Amino acid sequence: MDKVIRIGTRESQLALWQANLVKDLLTANGHSATLVPIKSDGDIDLVTPLYEIGVQGIFTKSLDAAMLADRIDIAVHSYKDVPTQLPKGLMNAAVIERGNVKDLLVYKKDTDFLSDTTYAANIATSSIRRKAQWLRRFPQHQLHNLRGNVNTRLQKLAAENWDAAIFAAAGLERINVRPANSVILDWMLPAPAQGAIVVACRENDDHCREALLPLNHDETALCTGIERAFLRTLLGGCTTPISAYAYIDGNQLFFEGNLCSLNGDRSITVTRQVPAAEAEGIGKDAAQEVLDKGGDVIIEEIRNAQG
Repeated sequence: MDKVIRIGTRESQLALWQANLVKDLLTANGHSATLVPIKSDGDIDLVTPLYEIGVQGIFTKSLDAAMLADRIDIAVHSYKDVPTQLPKGLMNAAVIERGNVKDLLVYKKDTDFLSDTTYAANIATSSIRRKAQWLRRFPQHQLHNLRGNVNTRLQKLAAENWDAAIFAAAGLERINVRPANSVILDWMLPAPAQGAIVVACRENDDHCREALLPLNHDETALCTGIERAFLRTLLGGCTTPISAYAYIDGNQLFFEGNLCSLNGDRSITVTRQVPAAEAEGIGKDAAQEVLDKGGDVIIEEIRNAQG
């Protein structure tokens, strides 16, 4: 009888959707699997801004601990939440084909505030990256902290005296809660690995590694790997406004990476275009260019401001 693979997941509707997707993929390949919901620290404290908590992997460490304790076999994460350095003994075994990478603005009345330079709109987001990019474009606006799962944040937006809030489009679309009063922010560069789902397991678990191998989407794994190399080289996390996006068109890989100051008054952007077969290493190379252009100064200022 085939071993039942225990899938660890957070308890939110989106996390369960992602975990069920992995379960269905495993089942389609002849494996038995069951979900094991686990509450993360990031789901318990819904008040403190993530950049103030300052803990790498706040949404993943509870699942990591459960894997290392052999309470679950694999864990399903939104890849953008996963630290670039995993705990010893764990590995990312499969990156699922990517969904929508874009950010989305959900507004309450209209979007006139986007063109009115005299109005100080109230915009909500928990992401320091989104705050920095937004303030760079709309320095007169007021930013407010917004924590919680997708449904909780939508409810908070409805209850508060805010004009709009920013979400990852993939999260709202996957569980079919994207409101009609929303627009894609084409100009906003996403977080590294945004829109992708990753499945982790123990390095010594050959059964799960082999079961997950067919689920890996090579193009998504390549592109998100480059984005995360950019993030890792800049030593960034949820406390640093770092953005990156790589995609393949034809046989070419296109990359754009960005580092912002906290208030958006300074921004360093780098781009690359290389044959996809030669793309390995460009994330680290692009990050080094950011540092050489003054990114090291911005990062040090951010650390001092948050220290």
